[in-house]
Amino acid sequence: MAGRVHRFAVWAPSADRVEIDVHLPSGTQTLPLEPSEDPAPGWWALEVDEAGDGTDYAFRVDGGDPRPDPRSAHQPHDVHGPSRVFDPAAHSWGDGGWPGRDARGAVVYELHVGTFTPEGTLDAAAEKLPHLVDLGVDVVELLPVAAFPGRRGWGYDGVDLYAVHDAYGGPAALQRFVDTAHRAGLGVALDCVYNHLGPAGNYLGEFGPYFTEEHHTPWGAAVNLDQPGSEGVRRFVVDNALRWFRDFHVDALRLDAVHALVDESDEHVLAQLARETAALSAELGRPLTLIAESDLNDTGMVTPLGQASATDLPARGMQAQWADDVHHALRSVMTGERGGYYKDFASLEVLGNVLERVFHHAGTYSPFRGKTWGAPVDTARYPGHAFVAYTTTHDQTGNRATGDRLSASLDGAALATAQAVVLTSAFTPMIFMGEEYGATTPWMFFTDHDPELGALVSKGRAEEFASHGWEGDVEVPDPQEESTFTGSKLDWSEPTSERGARLLAWTRDLLALRRSEPDLAGDDLRAVRTATSGDAELHEGGSPWLVARRGSLALVANLAQHEQAVPLSGALDDDDARAEVVLAWDAAATEVTGGPSGTAVRLPARASAVVRLS
Repeated sequence: MAGRVHRFAVWAPSADRVEIDVHLPSGTQTLPLEPSEDPAPGWWALEVDEAGDGTDYAFRVDGGDPRPDPRSAHQPHDVHGPSRVFDPAAHSWGDGGWPGRDARGAVVYELHVGTFTPEGTLDAAAEKLPHLVDLGVDVVELLPVAAFPGRRGWGYDGVDLYAVHDAYGGPAALQRFVDTAHRAGLGVALDCVYNHLGPAGNYLGEFGPYFTEEHHTPWGAAVNLDQPGSEGVRRFVVDNALRWFRDFHVDALRLDAVHALVDESDEHVLAQLARETAALSAELGRPLTLIAESDLNDTGMVTPLGQASATDLPARGMQAQWADDVHHALRSVMTGERGGYYKDFASLEVLGNVLERVFHHAGTYSPFRGKTWGAPVDTARYPGHAFVAYTTTHDQTGNRATGDRLSASLDGAALATAQAVVLTSAFTPMIFMGEEYGATTPWMFFTDHDPELGALVSKGRAEEFASHGWEGDVEVPDPQEESTFTGSKLDWSEPTSERGARLLAWTRDLLALRRSEPDLAGDDLRAVRTATSGDAELHEGGSPWLVARRGSLALVANLAQHEQAVPLSGALDDDDARAEVVLAWDAAATEVTGGPSGTAVRLPARASAVVRLS
C-alpha cells in the first residue's frame, strides 16, 4: 500500500446516506460516509486506515447496490465491478525538460490503442513511437481511453470517464505512454467524450442529476449542464479535463461532438473549460490545447474568450476545430462518391473553395440537411491552423458499412495525391493510423457488449447506414464478433512492402517539406489560391485537375485516369513564370513544360507534385 490512510469522497447531493464497501487487508468492510462541504456541498467523505493505492472499493447510495466511483481512476473488474484507488503522484516523471506542444499547426496522428498494435496496449503503442518520430509526427492523438464495457471497443461508449481502460493497461500505462512520448519529442492529445455516456455500466444517475430530460441528444437525455444540480455536473466535466492535463501531462484534448453539449447557461461549459484550461496552462508553464469536433461550421467555436464572435455563436474559446467539409469534398472528388452527405460536395469548385475558406456550408443551403447551414470564415481573422483537416478519420472509415479505407477505392498514386492535398494545406493536418503507408486493413465498428445489447447495436447501425443512403448488398461485419476487432488491427508488415514503403516515403517527404518550407508551414488562408479544370471535367473520361498555391509553392494534382499536362496559369501571377519540381510521386514521369498556353506540369494518371514557382 502506498499510504496508510486514504480519503474517499463522492458527490451525491440528494442522498440520505452513502456507504462504502472497501476491501482492506483485514477484510472487506461496509462503512458510512459523512456529509462534507469539501470540495462543495453535496459531497460525502470518509478517511479509511489501511487504504491507499491498489485498494478496491464501491459506493452504495441509500442502501442500493455497490457501484463504481463516478470519478474512478481504474476499473480492473470491468465497468460493473468495484473501483481501484490509483495514486497519480506515484509515477516518477522523466519529461522534466518537455516544453509542451501547441497542437495548432502540428502534424497530428490519430490512433486507437486496441488496434494500433497486435497487443493492443499503451505499452505496446509506446514501442511504436519511433516510427512516428521518423515519419515527422508532432502530436499523437489517442482515441478515448475511458473505461467502457468489455475488452474491445472504439471507446465512445465510455462510462467511467476518469478511468483508463484496463485492457489498455490502466492509468499507470497512460502515464508511461505520455512520459515516453514526451521524451521522444512528441505531444499527446486525448479524445474525450462529454456529450453522452455509453448504455451499459452508466450508474451516474444513481449518484446525482447528471442527466436531464429538458434537452435531448442522439443518445437520449442530455448531460445536465444548465438545470438544477448542474454545478456539480459541470465540475465533473471540467475537473476531468483538467486532470488529464495535470496528472497525466497530456498536451491537448479533442472534445467529441461538442454541438451535442446543450447548455443555455450564461457561460457555456466549453467557455468555462477554456477559461480554466488557460489558467492551468499559465500555472504549469506549458501550452494546453482544446480541439473541438463540431458540425456547426461556425467560427464562434474558435473565437478566443473576451472577443466578439463574428457569428451568432458566442466565443467558446477552443483553439481549433475539426473541418469535415475538407474531408467530404476531397473524398467525393477522389472517389466519385455521391451518396449521403457527399452529394453536397461533389464538385472540384467545392474542393478549391474549402482549401481557401474551410467551410463549404457557410450560410448556404445544404440539400442533405434540407436547411441553410454554417457561417463564412473571416480569413483575415482566423488562421488555417485553427482547423484540423484529414483524408479520413476513425469516424469516416469506421462508420462505413465494412470499415473500408480509401485504399480500397484508390490506387497508390491517388492515395498519395489525396494525402498531398491535406499535408500541403494551410490547416493543421491529421493522419489516421496506417494512412501513412496506405494500410489495406479495414477499420470496422466493433463492440464487446452483452448479447442483448449487442443485437440492438447491430440493428441500430443498420438503420444508420440506411439513413445515410449506404444500404445495399454489402454484408455488414458483426460488431460483436472478435474477428471484427482483430481484423481491424494494423498489419505492420505492410510498411515494409514495396507499395507500403513507397507511400511511407512519400508521407515522410511531404512532412519534411512542410516543416522546412515557411510557405507550407504558415497558416494564412489569404495566401491560398486554387485553380481547377472545372466541374464538367469530373465526369467519366474527363481531364480533371487541381492546383493549390501557397506562396512560392504549389501542389499540382492530375485527377484524371490518364496522363496529362496541368496548366499553372490559374495559379500564377505571371503566365510566363517558371516552375521547378520539388517533390513528385513519380519523378521520372513528371515534367515541367512551356508553350504558347503557358507553363504546365505533365503528370501520370492520378499523380501529383509540389513545384516551386519563380
